Amino acid sequence: MDPLVLEKQLPENRLSLRALISRTRNSWHANKGEYDFSHEVKEAMSGCLACKACSTQCPIKIDVPNFRSRFLQLYHTRYLRPVSDHLVAAVESYAPLMAKAPKTFNFFLQQPWMREMSKTHIGMVDLPLLSAPTLKQQLSGHPAMNMTLAQLETLNEAQRANCVLVVQDPFTSFYEAKLVSDFVKLIEKLGYRPVLLPFSPNGKAQHVKGFLQRFARTASKTADFLNRIAKLGMPMVGVDPATVLCYRDEYRQTLGEARGDFHVQLVHEWLQTVVAERAVQNASGEAWYLFAHCTEVTALPSTPEQWRDIFSRFGAKLENINVGCCGMAGTYGHESKNLDNSLGIYGLSWHPQLQKLPRQRCLATGYSCRSQVKRVEGNGMRHPLQALLEMV
Repeated sequence: MDPLVLEKQLPENRLSLRALISRTRNSWHANKGEYDFSHEVKEAMSGCLACKACSTQCPIKIDVPNFRSRFLQLYHTRYLRPVSDHLVAAVESYAPLMAKAPKTFNFFLQQPWMREMSKTHIGMVDLPLLSAPTLKQQLSGHPAMNMTLAQLETLNEAQRANCVLVVQDPFTSFYEAKLVSDFVKLIEKLGYRPVLLPFSPNGKAQHVKGFLQRFARTASKTADFLNRIAKLGMPMVGVDPATVLCYRDEYRQTLGEARGDFHVQLVHEWLQTVVAERAVQNASGEAWYLFAHCTEVTALPSTPEQWRDIFSRFGAKLENINVGCCGMAGTYGHESKNLDNSLGIYGLSWHPQLQKLPRQRCLATGYSCRSQVKRVEGNGMRHPLQALLEMV
């Protein structure tokens, strides 16, 4: 039977007492070492970093992250999920709530006993700290925060042509708020009116962990919201590559034609249209160094060249640094069972390159990449848009 057909036949509510008892019993036997080939498959699948090079650069283009998610959905109808799966899948539910009191939650997240409990009982390590001050505090009083959907729909054609809509994601908005704030400032400096759209869950984490039915509901709700926005004809731009590309790939796979035709651009895609008529300037000063997100580069190979062209139009030189995956890969590097592999992958290309270059001139497009660098090196990297903000 086709796995997609089988998935659609899965019962919507699998939390019945009978199902819970069955999965508990199966999991107990699995822990005792009883053979089931699906355990070997799951072990193999757990090594996937979801960079999607297999689906874009491999000649046969097999999408391993996609069929891994489908496998996990089916596997966990029989076996219990680890607590960490539920924690990861729910990040877009609890992060906005935690962000209302970031200092309080950060205090507990930094406590040794909490870190040990997280590692031992949840299976997660080095959980990121929330942004303080929050994005709302950083943009307090800014016009970008005060525009509602109803107000957007009342704008005339000329006003809409000057607006840029910032699509939030849970990682930058709640854990790296200064980056989103800086993007709002950059849009403004370039002569446009930034508008921060209300946060709507993307569902990427649900898809990665195989909560496909939950992901379908999340994707459908957010797609409806973004399609309504798209009718206004204003550019929508997201900062984090992984979540923006999810709108293009996983949403289309899951929703099909019901996805609609909305389009969320990445920062460099929008900037290219803005600076297209700006003359290329002679580069001056020290070069900048770009470490591009692996998923972004596999899906959009021209990304480094496009960033280089954008920098050249501001009189700056940008060099692309050829590296592989940073090893964080979303939440992969935060799972205690993957920690050694995560750090080992980082040591293959990222660490050696960063040791040779001035850290303050190194830029990374991926949230996961910046998180990994901060965890290993002690201080992080900035996004290319933050370097441009200094030049405008």
